[in-house]
Formats: sequence, C-alpha cells, structure tokens
Amino acid sequence: MYDLQLFASGSKEISLKQNRLRVQFHVILANYTEHKNFNEFLFLLNGFTHYIGINSIKTMRSAKYLLAAAAFVAVLASGFVFGHYIFKNESNELKAGETLSRERVIQNVTDSRENAITRTVSDVSKAVVGISVTEVREYRDPFGDDPFFRQFFGDRSYKQEVQGLGSGVIISEDGYILTNDHVVGNATKVVVSMTNGDHVDAEIVGKDSYSDIALLKINRSGLPFVKIGNSDDVIIGEWVVALGNPFGLFEVNQKPTVTVGVVSAMGMKLNSNENRYYRNMIQTDAAINSGNSGGPLVNSIGELIGMNTLIYTGNSMAGGNIGLGFAIPINKVKAIADRLKKDGKIERNYDIGLRVQTVDKNIAQYFKLNNVQGVIIVNIEKGSQSDKEGLRPEDIILSINGEKIGNDSDFWGIIMDMNLGDKIKLKILRAGEESERELELKVK
Repeated sequence: MYDLQLFASGSKEISLKQNRLRVQFHVILANYTEHKNFNEFLFLLNGFTHYIGINSIKTMRSAKYLLAAAAFVAVLASGFVFGHYIFKNESNELKAGETLSRERVIQNVTDSRENAITRTVSDVSKAVVGISVTEVREYRDPFGDDPFFRQFFGDRSYKQEVQGLGSGVIISEDGYILTNDHVVGNATKVVVSMTNGDHVDAEIVGKDSYSDIALLKINRSGLPFVKIGNSDDVIIGEWVVALGNPFGLFEVNQKPTVTVGVVSAMGMKLNSNENRYYRNMIQTDAAINSGNSGGPLVNSIGELIGMNTLIYTGNSMAGGNIGLGFAIPINKVKAIADRLKKDGKIERNYDIGLRVQTVDKNIAQYFKLNNVQGVIIVNIEKGSQSDKEGLRPEDIILSINGEKIGNDSDFWGIIMDMNLGDKIKLKILRAGEESERELELKVK
C-alpha cells in the first residue's frame, strides 16, 4: 500500500487533521488501485483538494503544512494524469498488436491446411520415380572350390535372377535420374516407374561404387524435374522431406511415400561399407526405410539437398527406421553425376604407393603418442610417389589437407573424394617431429 508521510505533528488539532487527510487520501488511492476508475479518482481528488483549502482557511496556524500538502497533491495528481494517458495508450497498442498476431496465427492454421511442406510435396512428387532392378547373380556350391568334391560333382555353380527395388529423382526435363549405386548394382535391366503410371526402361549412364552414386537416363522429354539446391547452405534443425519407394509401395498408387523431419546433423562421417565411403553426410530423423535409397531429400521450399542412402537400425537383426537416416549432400552428388555424364565412370586407381593401418592404443603407446589418432604407414612401394617424396614405413599421417585423420577409413575416404591431378598435403609424424609432404594424384 501507499505510505505517504505528508505532515509533521505540532499539536493535537493538527495531528487529528493530518490523520483525517491521510485516511482520505489513502481511500482515494485504494479506490483507484482497485477499480481503475480514473474519472472517479479525479472527482475524489478534487474534493480532497477542496477540503484542504477550506480547512486551510479555518486553521491558519497549520497553513504552512497544508500548503505543502496541497502542492504535493497537485504534483501527484498531474503525475497520475500524465501516466494514465501515456501508459494507457501504450498498453492498448500492445494488446492490439498481440491480438492481431494471435488472430493471424489462428487464421493461418484454421483457414487452410496447406503450408510450405504440402506445397513442396505437391511440386516434388511428380519428379520422384520408383526403380525396379533385375540383376543376375552367380552362386557357387560351398564345396565347389575343393578339388576332391569337384572331381565327383563337377563345377556346381549356377546363376539366378534377383529383383531389387529403390528410388530415384529426375533432375532434368530430358530424363536424367539420380539414384544410388547400390540400387542398380550389376543390373541387367532397370525399369523406372513414373507418377503417371508409365514404366520405362532406363539406361545406366554411369555409376561410382566408392561414392555410391549412379546416373540413369530414360528416353523421354518435357519431364517434371526437381530443382537442385545447395547442401552447403543447409541449416541444422530446418524442415526436410524424404520421398521415395519404401518396400515397393510406389507401385500401389504411382505416388511416392512422404516422410517429414528435420536436419539432425551435418558433416557426419560413417564407416566404409563394401568399399563405399560415406563422408560429410546429412543426418535426418525423417523416416527412411528399405526402398527409399536413391530418393530425394528436399528442404521446405522444394530444393534437392541430398540423396537418401542409408539408415542405422540399432542392430543387425532390426530393419526399421529409428530416426537415424543419412543422405549424401547434393553438392557431392552433382559433382559426381557431372563426371559420370561426361565420362561414364570415375577413375580412382590412384598411384599413391603406400599401405596404412589405423593407429590404435598399442601403436600409440609404442611410439609414445599423446593422442590415439592417425594412420601409420606399413609399406611403401619402391619407385612410387610416396617413395620419391621420402615417406617411410612407421611414418604416422596425422592429417590430409588440414583435415585430421581418425582411422584408415578417413584416410581413403578423403583420397577417394579427390580428382586426378589434385595435390594432397600430408602432415606426418616421424621420431616425434612433424613435417609435411605433398603428393599429386595420378593413375598407375
């Protein structure tokens, strides 16, 4: 409550008047605080000042106290008037702004279910395709390599057609399609299923097993295609949409399956698998399942930012999605696809001339290393570039072009990401001293 010390006691009469004035003023303030009735406040305040004036005439001895009180009340009243109109306007403006903002949000939600995601799905879906693959695989009897059994049963090998499914995305109106290398494999026949119900034979323009990227071509023109984005501009946490053909469901209604999530992480380095190197991957929690491989990962404005490639399932027995999906960044995909379109393959038989092994705890302890990182050279081919540059067995490679090496998969992954003629700078550790060596990538 308000506690105003307006008067100084000089006599019993003055003290009684002081108390009456104090009580009346507290009543005025309490009334305004409770009811916020400004007009009533002014009316009471006017009566209060009038009362002060009358009593000042009757009691001249307390004039100096009453005049001081009247002056104080006048100042206080002017402050209330000023504050009332100023802050009332600001409060009204704030409430109006908040109400308008809420109305807009409610309007956006209730007026239409269409949003950026649904528009993206509508635009991109037409460019997504299902891929059916026929591959001939050769199987050998487990005893076929044994000369003893072979003399009785002969060469017991046989061939069998294997069907596979995957996804793809059209990237040009003249029929170029991106997908994964592990989708097409060693296919003898590739058929593309389109959203208009057509099934079209596709040609494998080129494929690269190391990057797990393949480029197909169908003989069509005027096709819908997806816009290529920039994976370097991807924001962690932004909305993304994964489209594809999980479990062959594309064939049910000639439409891709859609899942939505966010970009969970960038620059993920995964272990190599079957001579494939997955580096700088985009991680997403958008559901990716068997058959989604090769399909597009797009942002909320319909730009292609990645190629859905693999998932982590937690263990080898599980096969479903647990929110850990990975896509190859589109900048890398586009660079590989351009080279496949031009040459049909990518030459990676580099003449480096060395073999390496991951530095483990035992190696780190033996060489008295502070950190368990890098790879150790275990063999150098005579006459190779590594030999000419002075590299030796037991040299420890710490980084390539400034990127730290964690294991041998990192080492070869960086090498395989580079092109013929590129130069690589190796930071090596020898006998406790660091130095640099430079190699140029050449074919054997």
